[in-house]
Amino acid sequence: MASNSSKMFFIISLVTVLVIPSSLATEFVVGDDKGWGLDFDSQGWTAGKEFRVGDKLVFKYTPGVHNVLRVNGTEFQACQAADNAVPLVTGNDVITLATAGRKWYICGVARHCATRNMKLNITVLDQVASPTSAPGPNSAATGNSASSFYAWTLLMLGIVAMMY
Repeated sequence: MASNSSKMFFIISLVTVLVIPSSLATEFVVGDDKGWGLDFDSQGWTAGKEFRVGDKLVFKYTPGVHNVLRVNGTEFQACQAADNAVPLVTGNDVITLATAGRKWYICGVARHCATRNMKLNITVLDQVASPTSAPGPNSAATGNSASSFYAWTLLMLGIVAMMY
């Protein structure tokens, strides 16, 4: 019996370690239902959102009409990417936020950035903080992710406890 319980504990632990951290990441569709387009309201869209390492930005747009360029702060302000910048052009571009810090994106087609506000800047925070950290002012979404993680962990521990 102990052998079966040990195997079950191992399987549950493995599932917990592999599945739960990936469920903490959030996928943000830039512009929500409207997508990445002309006259983009970046301040309105980012309001209330927390971007964390591991989250994903999905830029949805009509290919050939728009694109996405990753730029630095200076290029963002000028709405002009470096000559060697490689545009994302699929119309369903997914960018994983791999590091914390400021991130800037623009549309490099015609003057869409400069005249039609097709630009986005965000601040990416570290991954979900430990439960002893003080929550930030916009922590509702993060709290849901952290609560979900702890709920899953408690569920797994409960299942294991019932087996003994």
